[in-house]
Amino acid sequence: MTGRLRARVAAALSIAAVGGNPAAAAERIAYGPAPSQFGELWLPAANGPAPVVILVHGGCWQAAYGLDLMNPLAQDLSGQGVAVWNIEYRRLGEPGGGYPGTFLDVGEAVDALRRLTQRPRLDLARLVAIGHSAGGHLALWAAARHRLPQDSPLFMREPLPFGGVVTLAGIDDLATYRANGPACGGAATIDGLTGARARAPADPLIDTSPAALLPIGKRQIIVSGTEDGIVPARFGRGYAALATAAGDRAEVIEAPGADHFALIDPASSAWATLRPKILEMLRR
Repeated sequence: MTGRLRARVAAALSIAAVGGNPAAAAERIAYGPAPSQFGELWLPAANGPAPVVILVHGGCWQAAYGLDLMNPLAQDLSGQGVAVWNIEYRRLGEPGGGYPGTFLDVGEAVDALRRLTQRPRLDLARLVAIGHSAGGHLALWAAARHRLPQDSPLFMREPLPFGGVVTLAGIDDLATYRANGPACGGAATIDGLTGARARAPADPLIDTSPAALLPIGKRQIIVSGTEDGIVPARFGRGYAALATAAGDRAEVIEAPGADHFALIDPASSAWATLRPKILEMLRR
């Protein structure tokens, strides 16, 4: 997949271009017993309750790629006075990855914010999720959990609500990407993620695809790069059209000249456009 995810996004953008290990600025906190059930909490310098961003990394839902991909954004946002919860989760290729484990982990990681000892420093009334690529799918899904049918194995009572969601080259409509997506292993990967074989003849997308859970009832910003060959901009436009038709507020942003990875590069012109929009979402 794209030069091992473009050399793991140029070693997390040369360790956030500041030297040293960016994870040293964050506290790793387990939300479950499995090795991949943890998040890294970045707290801003100010002591008062801070708005919170949940980051969900991509990598085609595969175990080879982890939350370090989002460290540059975590560092950038924490420097803007935002608390950042960068989450890890079980992925395809490791025990418990796929259906239902990947989805349950994301939900548990989100809800864990309520019980962190750092909770007094977190303003959960100002909460936004940001996901990249496969993480965009999971961020949207997490925001839509209140729409899950009660008989779904993924159903959780009183999921933590979001103020909004930003998907960066997100795979937001699994059915469309399964049929026409140019990367991520195509139908086989999505069928593995959603447990399609074991769940047949039931529709495996009914509780796993954000497009199937519309309307979400949350503000959504759908971001694509015009030069993205992994999740081309047409997929963002297509999902946004479905969300808008369902009554959701879905804003489309297409970053000129940006490829798949520019959207998670704090030094890119795309991020310079997105940062103020994200900060504005957190003020509400």
